[in-house]
Amino acid sequence: MIIAEEAHNPILPIWQELVVGTIAFLVLCWVLMKFVFPVMEKTFQARVDAIEGGIQRAEAAQAEANALLEQYKAQLSEARTEAARIRDEARADAEGIRADIQAQAQQERDRIIAAGREALAAERQTIVNELRAEIGTLAVDLAGKIVGESLEDEARRKGTVDRFLSDLAGAR
Repeated sequence: MIIAEEAHNPILPIWQELVVGTIAFLVLCWVLMKFVFPVMEKTFQARVDAIEGGIQRAEAAQAEANALLEQYKAQLSEARTEAARIRDEARADAEGIRADIQAQAQQERDRIIAAGREALAAERQTIVNELRAEIGTLAVDLAGKIVGESLEDEARRKGTVDRFLSDLAGAR
């Protein structure tokens, strides 16, 4: 037996080991294909579905966000247009109010000026009347001193004063 063992070439495998190894390899391949590979395939498919679903959800969310952005831009544009319209209306209203206030101020100014002129005319008339009375009294006293007689009589004084004032008005 030792001789038979020595006769065997170590480079060439033993055929029984080749058969057992091939059978073991085939059993291992069958177990992997029957149990392990389907589970791995399911896991890979689940990951692919999760990734693709995530991408689809992200694309849908991006599309929704873009739609909302466009909607907000449109609303902002409308709001700006509305604000400009309101601002223009307010300016027009302000111009109208300003014109009304200016017209009222003009009327009030004219009324105040007219009232002032009337007051001045009344004051002037009062002063003229007071001056006439005082000038009349002075004229009567002066005339009385010049003539040498008393001009106390009311009728005479009135005639003298009126004549004096007429002469004074004619001298202008």
